[in-house]
Formats: sequence, C-alpha cells, structure tokens
Amino acid sequence: MNVCIFSAKDFEQPFLDAANTLNHQVHSIALPLSLETVALAKGCEVASIFAGDDASAPVLEALYALGVRFIAIRAAGYDNVAMERARELGIKVANVPAYSPNAIAEHAVALMLALNRKLILSDRQVHAYDFTVGRLMGFDMHGKTVGIIGTGKIGRVTARILHGFGCNLLGYDIVENADIQQECRLRYVSLDELYASSDIITLHTPFNPQTAQLINKNSIAKMKRGVMLINASRGGLIKTGDVIAGLSDGHIGAFGADVYEGERGLFFFDHSATGLQDPVLNQLLVMPNVLITPHQAFATQEAMANIAETSFNNIDCWAGGDISPNEL
Repeated sequence: MNVCIFSAKDFEQPFLDAANTLNHQVHSIALPLSLETVALAKGCEVASIFAGDDASAPVLEALYALGVRFIAIRAAGYDNVAMERARELGIKVANVPAYSPNAIAEHAVALMLALNRKLILSDRQVHAYDFTVGRLMGFDMHGKTVGIIGTGKIGRVTARILHGFGCNLLGYDIVENADIQQECRLRYVSLDELYASSDIITLHTPFNPQTAQLINKNSIAKMKRGVMLINASRGGLIKTGDVIAGLSDGHIGAFGADVYEGERGLFFFDHSATGLQDPVLNQLLVMPNVLITPHQAFATQEAMANIAETSFNNIDCWAGGDISPNEL
C-alpha cells in the first residue's frame, strides 16, 4: 500500500523503517496534516498521523477525495479525528492503544520528583557555583496521598510506582479496577473527595466531552492548598488560565505537564529563533514552580518501537483485506 506519514520525526524514522516488513511504499512528511498539507497525500491509500495532526471533518473529506481510505494513528488518543465523519465516509481508523504505559507513567512520576526536589533550580544553582540548599526544600513522597484520575493502563502503572514509594493512593474512574485496589491498596473515591484529600493529583484519563477542562477554577477550589498537579495525558483536560490563577494565589503549589491545550503547532517544532507567540504558555514558563516538557513522555526506545510496529500491523491487516484489532 502507499502510505503517507504526516508529522514524521527524524527520531522515529528508524523505528518506522524497521517495522515496515511488508515494504509498503512510504512517503514521510515532516509537516502535520491540515487543510494546507492534505494534498501531499495524493496517490496514497493510507494516511498515518500523530496526536497534533488535524483530522477534522473537512480534512477527512479532502483525504477521501484524494483516495485515502485508511488512517493509522501513531498514538493512543484520537480526539483529533472526526470519528463520526470518518465512519460516514467509510474511512477506517486504527490507533496504537497501549504502546508503553510505562513510558508515560514513569514520566509523570519524574515530573513529580523534579518539582518536589527542585531539581531544575538545583541544577541552575550548581552551574552558577551556588551550593546552598535553602531554596531546595522538598518533602518525602512516602506517606503522601496521591489522587490518580484515570486508572486504566497508564494509571495502573503510575499506581504501582507510587505504591513503591509508600504513597497513600486514591483513585477515580468510571470503571473501577479491583486488581489495582488489591495490588496497590488504592481506594476509589468521588472526585470531590480525591480533590480534598490529595497532596498530589495526576491525570491519566482520555480527553472527551466529559473530561474536557476537568481541572478548572471550581475543581481547583476543592483541592488542598499547595496541591501538586501533574498532567501527562491531554492538554484539554485542564483550563490553563484557571491553573495559572491557582498557581498565582498559591492554591496550586506546583504544576507539571507534558501536554498543553494549545500545543498544536507549537510542540514538536523549534521556536528558538522566533520566540514563542503564546502569552498563556509564556506565563507558565516563567513560573518557578512549573515544569513543562514538550510532549516527550512517549519518547522511549521501547515505546517508539511499539508505536511503529503496531501502526504497521494495522496497515498490514488492511493490505491483506483484514480488520485490524485496533480499529476504532
């Protein structure tokens, strides 16, 4: 099959090449999919896209007109795809549902530890030959209460790691997992109780109409003063302006995120020469108790290999006239 890979990154190309065992005709394009770039898929039956690509209804219609009948998402999330319109057009869509829960969970915990132990400030001080400790006070993770919103594959790994630290774990999910309750001594509670009781809150839930801007001024008001908030899931789970207000008045003690609700067109690109024309993100970046990473949680060798292999397994199924087990 002819495959057009949008948002192709240099670092993922070796993994994609290795996974293409059936030698599909692959056209890798660094640009993201959008109405402006959709014409680059001409002559291809498959479009492979990433989390920041635009697969809205108009783009899907343009892809269909060009002959694209399959979309292979190189990610777990698919909120950027107009699924209803895809079904109407007859475009089959498949994702990579579980490329590496470990990669995301470990990154979320890394954000917690870096914020708690002031590692960024510590590094800056030491490089300036300042070896004082007065501004580097943290807290023991042991005995702290961590609320995990979303206890699916990634949330479960996060719970395992934090259980190893000796944290008290609270969970919220529309589907409760009995195994994680026993394995990690996690206790399911209401969102309000989780907000009120947690020293740290970490988000591992999908983005959908029910979870959009789940973290806002109302939910923040229910949280402990000084709470640490972590988001390694989807930027749209958080109303960023309300988080900035919470950071400014001290209600939120620290904020770590690998995602941002306005990241499309910003993340995965180098803006060092032009600067950042996003006043909201600029506000976050100057705050000393904030740590933002550029949607890198997935970037481990194991995760990249799994993403590439599953993506091409989906394509291989379609090439053989079969249904991919990952079709949405």
